[in-house]
Amino acid sequence: MLKRRIIKRILISTGALFALLLIYLVPVSTEDVNISSIEETSITIKKSNIYLLTDNNMLGMTSVIVDTENTIDRAKELLEILIHDGKGESNIPNGFRSFIPSETVINGITYEDKILTVDFNNALLNVSKDYEMAMIESIIYTLTEIDDVSYVVITVDGVGLDRLPNSNLKLPLILSRKFGINKEYDITSLSGINSITEYYVSKYNDNYYYVPVTKFVNDDRDKIKIIIEDLTSSNIYMTNLMSFINSNTKLLEANVEENKMELTFNSYILNDFDKKDILEEVIEPISLSIKDNYDVDEVIFYVNDMEICKSVLKTIE
Repeated sequence: MLKRRIIKRILISTGALFALLLIYLVPVSTEDVNISSIEETSITIKKSNIYLLTDNNMLGMTSVIVDTENTIDRAKELLEILIHDGKGESNIPNGFRSFIPSETVINGITYEDKILTVDFNNALLNVSKDYEMAMIESIIYTLTEIDDVSYVVITVDGVGLDRLPNSNLKLPLILSRKFGINKEYDITSLSGINSITEYYVSKYNDNYYYVPVTKFVNDDRDKIKIIIEDLTSSNIYMTNLMSFINSNTKLLEANVEENKMELTFNSYILNDFDKKDILEEVIEPISLSIKDNYDVDEVIFYVNDMEICKSVLKTIE
């Protein structure tokens, strides 16, 4: 009797193992799989542009990984990167550094009608005189990289910051990118002043990044003509800034239609005439310059009436 029980148990165990083996070896039809139970494994990495000091003491544009999409939360996250020794400083790429005084605290942030208001404690006023203008420019340009933010208001303990803390230069209460960045002045008269923001290429080790420069000039031509002329000049005014655009490149035509800017160049803008391609280091400075000077969504590059490439400046809904 005992022997039969043992044999029966062995047979049951063997049968169970055989059934499991069949399940493992025989492919299961995808029709039997509950697709909804499979978790999404892909991760979307969110980035935002930020403007930090470079080793040349200019504000350069780089990008950092961000965790949030909400306007106020993202603003706080980016500002914490700008604060020296802040908790976001570990996100800063090599070659860049933060410089808002380390004791600075963000008291609060509000957002309404494209205006972001940031209230700091008074440690913000301890910024060095050498960096006070750059600090304001960095805050403006970083925060206006956030979708739907066009204007910035800076307050200190609830009071609007209307002057630079050291030089006492007057500031607009509502700030925008028209304030300029890395400012340069080439004017002979106080009348007929045109301001143009242009993007140049700079380099840290083997990595390229872009540096915006706002120039104030007595030149009433269309800004795009000034931009292309400056970026193709063989004599760039600062040796640490570069342009990859061939000096023989000519802008033949520029049209704005339905939120698009169409640019027609001669063939010297091409990196390879046979392949009909343009270097990214040529496309980006032109596109970024247009984004800061024109209210358009796209830039389309043409050579000999042939569309070569398209650069999207804004998300088109």
